[in-house]
Amino acid sequence: MTTTATTIEPPVLTGADRCDRCGAQAYVRAVLHSGGELLFCGHHSRAVEETLRPQTTLWQDETNKLHEKQPVDDD
Repeated sequence: MTTTATTIEPPVLTGADRCDRCGAQAYVRAVLHSGGELLFCGHHSRAVEETLRPQTTLWQDETNKLHEKQPVDDD
């Protein structure tokens, strides 16, 4: 008998995802052990990471997107 483990990737954060503290675009998703989920902008994620991260099952950090060059639309 063979068993296969499946890893489910969390959904990518989009421009529609907003920081729960200030409403800016969210770049970090924190899934809590208790089952809740919090979204943070880069600034607020850094402010709470040390305290909050030990309470999470997932810390999805996409702050690298802040430094990506966006394509230019030449319309």
